[in-house]
Amino acid sequence: MTMHGTPPAAGRPAVLTLLKREGPVSAEALSQRLGVTAMAVRQHLYALHDAGLADYEAEVRGRGRPVKQWRATEKANAQFADAHSALASDLIVQMRKAFGEDGLDKLLRLRTAEQEKLYRAEIEPKRTLRARVDALARIRDREGYMTEVQRDGDALLLTESHCPVCSAARICTGLCREEIALFQRVLGKGVRVERLTHILAGAGRCTYRISEA
Repeated sequence: MTMHGTPPAAGRPAVLTLLKREGPVSAEALSQRLGVTAMAVRQHLYALHDAGLADYEAEVRGRGRPVKQWRATEKANAQFADAHSALASDLIVQMRKAFGEDGLDKLLRLRTAEQEKLYRAEIEPKRTLRARVDALARIRDREGYMTEVQRDGDALLLTESHCPVCSAARICTGLCREEIALFQRVLGKGVRVERLTHILAGAGRCTYRISEA
Protein backbone atom coordinates (compact mmCIF):
# COMPACT_ATOMS: atom_id res chain seq x y z
CA MET A 1 0.00 0.00 0.00
CA THR A 2 1.25 3.47 -0.79
CA MET A 3 1.71 5.69 2.25
CA HIS A 4 -0.67 8.62 2.46
CA GLY A 5 1.95 11.28 3.14
CA THR A 6 4.83 11.04 5.59
CA PRO A 7 3.75 12.02 9.12
CA PRO A 8 6.23 12.67 11.92
CA ALA A 9 7.25 9.42 13.62
CA ALA A 10 6.73 10.64 17.20
CA GLY A 11 3.05 9.61 17.34
CA ARG A 12 3.41 6.13 15.91
CA PRO A 13 4.37 4.39 19.17
CA ALA A 14 1.24 5.84 20.82
CA VAL A 15 -0.94 4.66 17.92
CA LEU A 16 0.64 1.19 17.96
CA THR A 17 0.21 0.90 21.73
CA LEU A 18 -3.50 1.71 21.45
CA LEU A 19 -3.87 -0.81 18.63
CA LYS A 20 -2.28 -3.42 20.87
CA ARG A 21 -4.48 -2.52 23.82
CA GLU A 22 -7.80 -1.88 22.12
CA GLY A 23 -7.75 -3.23 18.57
CA PRO A 24 -9.61 -3.79 16.39
CA VAL A 25 -10.42 -0.08 16.45
CA SER A 26 -11.19 2.62 13.89
CA ALA A 27 -9.03 5.62 13.03
CA GLU A 28 -11.79 7.91 14.31
CA ALA A 29 -11.82 6.21 17.70
CA LEU A 30 -8.03 6.41 17.90
CA SER A 31 -8.09 10.11 17.03
CA GLN A 32 -10.49 10.79 19.91
CA ARG A 33 -8.29 8.92 22.35
CA LEU A 34 -5.11 10.66 21.21
CA GLY A 35 -6.59 14.12 20.74
CA VAL A 36 -5.35 14.49 17.15
CA THR A 37 -7.09 14.56 13.79
CA ALA A 38 -8.29 11.36 12.14
CA MET A 39 -6.17 12.26 9.11
CA ALA A 40 -3.01 12.33 11.23
CA VAL A 41 -3.92 8.99 12.78
CA ARG A 42 -4.54 7.45 9.36
CA GLN A 43 -1.10 8.55 8.20
CA HIS A 44 0.45 6.76 11.17
CA LEU A 45 -1.73 3.71 10.53
CA TYR A 46 -0.67 3.45 6.89
CA ALA A 47 2.98 3.84 7.91
CA LEU A 48 2.56 1.04 10.45
CA HIS A 49 0.78 -1.04 7.81
CA ASP A 50 3.64 -0.59 5.36
CA ALA A 51 6.04 -1.72 8.11
CA GLY A 52 3.95 -4.84 8.71
CA LEU A 53 3.03 -3.74 12.23
CA ALA A 54 -0.68 -3.01 11.66
CA ASP A 55 -3.47 -4.50 9.56
CA TYR A 56 -7.18 -3.95 9.18
CA GLU A 57 -10.49 -5.48 8.18
CA ALA A 58 -13.29 -3.52 6.52
CA GLU A 59 -16.49 -3.52 8.59
CA VAL A 60 -19.75 -2.74 6.79
CA ARG A 61 -22.00 -0.35 8.71
CA GLY A 62 -25.31 0.39 7.04
CA ARG A 63 -25.17 1.95 3.59
CA GLY A 64 -22.04 4.02 4.13
CA ARG A 65 -18.48 3.16 3.23
CA PRO A 66 -16.98 0.25 5.14
CA VAL A 67 -15.04 1.30 8.24
CA LYS A 68 -11.49 0.01 8.59
CA GLN A 69 -10.98 -1.71 11.94
CA TRP A 70 -7.27 -1.66 12.73
CA ARG A 71 -5.24 -4.02 14.90
CA ALA A 72 -1.60 -4.71 15.70
CA THR A 73 -0.05 -7.66 13.88
CA GLU A 74 1.96 -10.50 15.38
CA LYS A 75 5.09 -8.83 14.01
CA ALA A 76 4.31 -5.85 16.24
CA ASN A 77 4.94 -7.97 19.34
CA ALA A 78 8.66 -7.33 18.88
CA GLN A 79 8.00 -3.64 19.55
CA PHE A 80 6.91 -4.42 23.11
CA ALA A 81 8.54 -6.05 26.09
CA ASP A 82 9.54 -9.65 25.38
CA ALA A 83 11.28 -10.56 28.65
CA HIS A 84 14.32 -11.88 26.76
CA SER A 85 12.11 -14.45 25.03
CA ALA A 86 14.82 -16.15 22.97
CA LEU A 87 16.97 -16.84 26.02
CA ALA A 88 13.99 -17.99 28.09
CA SER A 89 12.80 -20.35 25.34
CA ASP A 90 16.26 -21.88 24.98
CA LEU A 91 16.60 -22.36 28.72
CA ILE A 92 13.25 -24.13 28.90
CA VAL A 93 14.28 -26.53 26.15
CA GLN A 94 17.55 -27.29 27.94
CA MET A 95 15.84 -27.72 31.33
CA ARG A 96 13.36 -30.15 29.81
CA LYS A 97 16.25 -32.19 28.39
CA ALA A 98 18.17 -32.10 31.68
CA PHE A 99 15.37 -32.66 34.20
CA GLY A 100 12.42 -34.07 32.26
CA GLU A 101 8.83 -32.87 32.50
CA ASP A 102 8.57 -33.53 36.24
CA GLY A 103 11.71 -31.56 36.92
CA LEU A 104 10.54 -28.70 34.73
CA ASP A 105 7.19 -28.61 36.53
CA LYS A 106 9.01 -28.42 39.87
CA LEU A 107 11.07 -25.47 38.66
CA LEU A 108 7.91 -23.72 37.45
CA ARG A 109 6.28 -24.19 40.86
CA LEU A 110 9.35 -22.74 42.56
CA ARG A 111 9.21 -19.74 40.23
CA THR A 112 5.52 -19.27 40.98
CA ALA A 113 6.18 -19.43 44.72
CA GLU A 114 8.69 -16.59 44.41
CA GLN A 115 6.24 -14.56 42.34
CA GLU A 116 3.55 -15.19 44.92
CA LYS A 117 5.66 -13.68 47.71
CA LEU A 118 6.21 -10.51 45.70
CA TYR A 119 2.59 -10.26 44.58
CA ARG A 120 1.19 -10.85 48.08
CA ALA A 121 3.22 -8.01 49.55
CA GLU A 122 1.35 -5.58 47.32
CA ILE A 123 -2.04 -7.28 47.11
CA GLU A 124 -2.79 -8.65 50.59
CA PRO A 125 -3.22 -5.23 52.29
CA LYS A 126 -6.14 -4.46 49.95
CA ARG A 127 -9.51 -5.07 51.57
CA THR A 128 -11.88 -5.38 48.60
CA LEU A 129 -11.76 -7.68 45.59
CA ARG A 130 -11.66 -4.69 43.22
CA ALA A 131 -8.70 -3.21 45.09
CA ARG A 132 -6.85 -6.55 44.99
CA VAL A 133 -7.50 -7.00 41.26
CA ASP A 134 -6.38 -3.42 40.59
CA ALA A 135 -3.17 -4.12 42.52
CA LEU A 136 -2.62 -7.31 40.53
CA ALA A 137 -3.17 -5.36 37.30
CA ARG A 138 -0.56 -2.76 38.30
CA ILE A 139 2.00 -5.48 38.97
CA ARG A 140 1.31 -7.21 35.67
CA ASP A 141 1.37 -3.93 33.77
CA ARG A 142 4.82 -3.16 35.17
CA GLU A 143 5.93 -6.60 33.96
CA GLY A 144 4.89 -5.72 30.40
CA TYR A 145 1.48 -7.38 30.07
CA MET A 146 -0.41 -4.15 29.18
CA THR A 147 -3.07 -4.91 31.77
CA GLU A 148 -6.45 -3.28 32.36
CA VAL A 149 -9.45 -3.96 34.61
CA GLN A 150 -13.11 -3.47 33.73
CA ARG A 151 -16.38 -4.18 35.48
CA ASP A 152 -18.50 -6.99 33.98
CA GLY A 153 -21.75 -7.16 35.89
CA ASP A 154 -20.99 -8.72 39.26
CA ALA A 155 -17.52 -9.75 38.09
CA LEU A 156 -14.31 -8.08 36.95
CA LEU A 157 -12.47 -8.57 33.66
CA LEU A 158 -8.69 -8.44 33.79
CA THR A 159 -7.32 -8.03 30.26
CA GLU A 160 -3.70 -8.48 29.20
CA SER A 161 -3.11 -7.18 25.68
CA HIS A 162 0.51 -8.34 25.47
CA CYS A 163 2.36 -11.43 26.65
CA PRO A 164 6.06 -10.71 27.25
CA VAL A 165 6.76 -14.44 27.75
CA CYS A 166 4.73 -15.64 24.77
CA SER A 167 7.62 -17.41 23.02
CA ALA A 168 8.48 -19.33 26.17
CA ALA A 169 4.83 -20.14 26.88
CA ARG A 170 4.40 -21.68 23.42
CA ILE A 171 6.92 -24.39 24.27
CA CYS A 172 6.01 -24.65 27.96
CA THR A 173 2.26 -24.52 28.58
CA GLY A 174 2.95 -24.94 32.28
CA LEU A 175 3.68 -21.20 32.42
CA CYS A 176 0.05 -20.43 31.60
CA ARG A 177 -1.21 -23.08 34.02
CA GLU A 178 0.88 -21.63 36.83
CA GLU A 179 -0.33 -18.13 35.95
CA ILE A 180 -3.96 -18.93 36.75
CA ALA A 181 -2.92 -20.72 39.94
CA LEU A 182 -0.91 -17.65 40.96
CA PHE A 183 -3.86 -15.30 40.37
CA GLN A 184 -6.14 -17.60 42.33
CA ARG A 185 -3.88 -17.75 45.37
CA VAL A 186 -2.97 -14.07 45.62
CA LEU A 187 -6.56 -12.89 45.19
CA GLY A 188 -7.63 -15.05 48.10
CA LYS A 189 -10.05 -17.79 49.04
CA GLY A 190 -13.58 -17.50 47.76
CA VAL A 191 -12.47 -15.93 44.48
CA ARG A 192 -12.97 -17.61 41.11
CA VAL A 193 -10.55 -16.93 38.24
CA GLU A 194 -11.60 -18.07 34.75
CA ARG A 195 -9.65 -17.50 31.53
CA LEU A 196 -12.02 -16.42 28.76
CA THR A 197 -9.59 -15.70 25.92
CA HIS A 198 -6.00 -16.79 25.41
CA ILE A 199 -3.29 -15.30 23.21
CA LEU A 200 -1.77 -18.75 22.65
CA ALA A 201 -5.14 -19.95 21.34
CA GLY A 202 -5.15 -17.20 18.72
CA ALA A 203 -6.96 -14.43 20.58
CA GLY A 204 -5.68 -10.88 20.50
CA ARG A 205 -5.39 -10.77 24.28
CA CYS A 206 -5.73 -12.87 27.44
CA THR A 207 -8.90 -12.10 29.38
CA TYR A 208 -9.74 -13.37 32.86
CA ARG A 209 -13.14 -13.19 34.56
CA ILE A 210 -12.72 -12.75 38.29
CA SER A 211 -15.65 -13.07 40.69
CA GLU A 212 -16.64 -13.96 44.21
CA ALA A 213 -17.21 -17.72 44.33
